[in-house]
Amino acid sequence: MSGRTPAADPARVDPPEAPDLRLAGLAAAAWLAALAGLHLTAATTTVLAAIAAGLAAAVGAHLLGQLGRPTGAVRRHGWIAVAVLLGVVCGASATAARLHVRDAAPLRALVDERARVTAELVVRDDPRPVRGAPGRPSTLLVPADLLHLTGPEGRRVTAPVRVLLLAADPAWRGRLPGQRLSAEGRLTAPRGGDLTAAVLIVAGPPVPHGRAPWLQRAAGTLRSGLQRACAPLPDEQGGLLPGLVVGDTSALPASVEEDFRATGMTHLNAVSGSNVAIVVGAVLLLVRWARAGPRVGAVLCGLALVGFVVLVRPSPSVVRAATMGVIGLAALAAGRPRAALPALSAAVAVLVLLDPELAGDAGFALSVLATAGLLLVAPGWRDALRRRGVPAGLAEALAVPAAAQLTCGPVVAGISGTVSVVAVPANLLAVPAIAPATVLGVLAAAVSPWWPAAAEFVAWLASWPAWWLVTVARVGARLPAGTLPWPGGVAGALLLAALTVALLLATRRPVVRRLVAVCAAAAMLGALPVRILAGGWPPAGWVLVGCAVGQGDALVLPVAAGRAVVVDAGPEPSAVDGCLRRLGVREVSLLVVSHFHIDHVGGVAGVLRGRRLGGLVTPALAEPTTGRDLVTAAAAGTVVPRAASAGWSYRAGAVELTILGPPYPMHGTRSDPNNNSLVLRVTVGGVRILLSGDAEIEEQRAMVDRLPADALRAEVLKVAHHGSAYQDPAFLDAVRPAVAVVPVGTGNDYGHPSPSILARLERGGARVLRTDTDGDVAVVTGRHGLAVVTRGPEPGRR
Repeated sequence: MSGRTPAADPARVDPPEAPDLRLAGLAAAAWLAALAGLHLTAATTTVLAAIAAGLAAAVGAHLLGQLGRPTGAVRRHGWIAVAVLLGVVCGASATAARLHVRDAAPLRALVDERARVTAELVVRDDPRPVRGAPGRPSTLLVPADLLHLTGPEGRRVTAPVRVLLLAADPAWRGRLPGQRLSAEGRLTAPRGGDLTAAVLIVAGPPVPHGRAPWLQRAAGTLRSGLQRACAPLPDEQGGLLPGLVVGDTSALPASVEEDFRATGMTHLNAVSGSNVAIVVGAVLLLVRWARAGPRVGAVLCGLALVGFVVLVRPSPSVVRAATMGVIGLAALAAGRPRAALPALSAAVAVLVLLDPELAGDAGFALSVLATAGLLLVAPGWRDALRRRGVPAGLAEALAVPAAAQLTCGPVVAGISGTVSVVAVPANLLAVPAIAPATVLGVLAAAVSPWWPAAAEFVAWLASWPAWWLVTVARVGARLPAGTLPWPGGVAGALLLAALTVALLLATRRPVVRRLVAVCAAAAMLGALPVRILAGGWPPAGWVLVGCAVGQGDALVLPVAAGRAVVVDAGPEPSAVDGCLRRLGVREVSLLVVSHFHIDHVGGVAGVLRGRRLGGLVTPALAEPTTGRDLVTAAAAGTVVPRAASAGWSYRAGAVELTILGPPYPMHGTRSDPNNNSLVLRVTVGGVRILLSGDAEIEEQRAMVDRLPADALRAEVLKVAHHGSAYQDPAFLDAVRPAVAVVPVGTGNDYGHPSPSILARLERGGARVLRTDTDGDVAVVTGRHGLAVVTRGPEPGRR
């Protein structure tokens, strides 16, 4: 018998250690209790804390009475229950205390009066612009901490609460966190569900009291330097890099943002815990290369951690990651191994107790859940792959994004109303580029104040991994069936969470695991080709697509592969740009502006984004001037707009277009811009289409009186003015459409569309399609004649 120790089997994987869950129950209970408290009153939340405290005392007393008896599962579960109840006590108590301050009677009285006040406050975060209608002054959201305010009759209220400022003056741009200032405005009630005590609507500029703290000024200088260093880069990479590094997405093109959303890569657009880990990890590698001790490494990593958090601003996910980093650095300095899951639990509990508002923040939830997935799910999946012969590095690379996507999936589904099929492979392909882009971006920001040329060079180096991220997102977003519809809101999130937990528990049994794998493969192989062939977009044989762009018009007519005529552009650029990208339109042969109202021209920049424009036609009436100026500015340097009138015609590919109205300039009507809308008769593939802009009764009646009897006849009608009640019955009778398309926004304040108009069209035999309920709508031709295909509404599109 040999005395040698058997050689270790390199393929053998030791079973993972059981995770330490002692703090997890307390942290989860504190989180949920704080979340519930944000939607309750202070009194109700206090009662919840008191009930939980009583139950915890009763259960604890019973367990203490069992001392000396054999320890069993019941006792262990009993102490877990005590921890959960104590978490409820802590979370509910902390939230109730903050709610009591938020709802203090003196401030609440001024809010109810909508009083005009002068407030002294401290800025909490960078002002963020609210996307509004182009051509109008943008509104800035400025979170702030209130110090005191003076109301009517000199009433002075001192309340350490949070307020949200809605400011229109450009002087608010560039205000830094920590800056103390005064502002005058009118108070109004907040939306609820957080710790904001009031909303202050401010018309004028701020009155600063001193400068911002030097750390925030330094961070602002570095952020501005990074923006300047990225300015020479292509728009996509130059807009993405500041988002990757410091969370600044102000220059990120809407097309890239939508691609990242469709592929489940949105978390890259905002700084999160992964960025903190990348930066601290880079410093740690340098420390190890220099052979410094653990205490020196902890100090240097701590300095890097503080500097990076200040640079990017303390967003919820960064604060969570930084708190975990502090705990980990303390363990490193003490020479003890880091217990990651207890660190995460402690971070969640501490942060929620210090700031209960984090409990309702989606970014905070995604960050915590992703980290929990990496700690609880990924190791088991990695080891399972390694036991099946997968190399260690590849097993890690596969397990990490899959686990993160699994745990974050319910929250993402609840927010977006979709489930991404391509998220895991897209994030897997993105992994190699994230760290180089982040480290190089941080380096570019760090050297920008002293050496701008070097910063531009480093930013150029960082643009290459950023290009890879943009490419992965673009290709993934264009894959058929890349995203699947799912119920939105809390119900959808809970449904997917329940299915996920059930699946994880069921797959512990080998038979069930094999059955699930077979069913999943069968579903993918069976349903995906059907979706590709039957549910693709755009549908085969399409002659018209009405884009779901909210309360506005954007119509697309196919000229050839990749080319189209576009009529109107909707209210904002990203919506029409997304519609054209879904249709594969790379060149706009002709853009027709029916009239210059902002809901028809606000998205012109989106039509031109990355596309060649062949021609631009506008109405003769150049009103309102804000819309005309917007179109002129967007088209500057590309084409010269042509004002056209009745009789003008155009032909390209399969599209034949003629302007029918207005038959003469119309003045003194209920709305002259609407009643001078260009009305187009279009023929595509033998299908007659009438696009009526926002023509109202006066223009419609003039066309009925002036034009031949069959000039208005069409199989497809774009119903004028979003289906408003201002329709001439004789005009609708003359058109007699088989399909009526109504571009309209969800929940608009105009009463569009009119139920009586829709009923009249349906009585006439028309199939009515609405973009608010049907999403993008397509009219198609085939062997069986005219048909319609809808894409379904996009969550959040209004």
